[in-house]
Amino acid sequence: MNKLFLNGSSGKMGEAIKILLKKNTYFKVLDEDISNAHDCIIDFSRPEATIKLLENCKNKNLSLPIVIGTTGFSDEQLKVIKNYSELFPILLSYNLSDGIYNMKKGIKSIVQDLKVPVNCIIEDIHHINKLDSPSGTAIDIKNYIVNLSNNFINSINIISKREADFFGIHHVRFESDEMNISISHKALSRNIFAQGAINAAISMIDKKPGFYDLDAIKN
Repeated sequence: MNKLFLNGSSGKMGEAIKILLKKNTYFKVLDEDISNAHDCIIDFSRPEATIKLLENCKNKNLSLPIVIGTTGFSDEQLKVIKNYSELFPILLSYNLSDGIYNMKKGIKSIVQDLKVPVNCIIEDIHHINKLDSPSGTAIDIKNYIVNLSNNFINSINIISKREADFFGIHHVRFESDEMNISISHKALSRNIFAQGAINAAISMIDKKPGFYDLDAIKN
């Protein structure tokens, strides 16, 4: 059984992962300082804690695969993470659920079929305790649409709401005077993110150093 280091183990996502791993025979959380005794790392913490973890791995000359689900990184912190990916394999995803991955496939199909100018609105709704706004997922979806490079998209705007105890709702709308096309994803529990992180960690075992995303391990 592979030994997992869970950075942010006392947080809500960390607790969700530990519960799922009780039924998982591939990973066991090894609750001790990061070392070569571990086989992989899952990180759901805070940006400064993630950077400290990467520094610790470098200082200890470790080359463990790392799955990062933490959000709220600054541009400078993202550059630091990408630099560390030259030393060890890093998968960074702001949403590790299969649902968002498949939603982006649907968005790609919609954008490729556009024949009239539209405005795009991305709405993200999360619980009141979520610190980053807009969500990392909303930003990722926006960047994904931008990179699809369709000349019919006039604008892309994000609307963020923090209310109640929603785990995560994302609506994407393409609007014109003639039509309104929408696609949505609603997370009903943290388990979809926790299971996605575990699946990603399994896929990252034995990967070479580099900067990975979900497309890289699913294709």
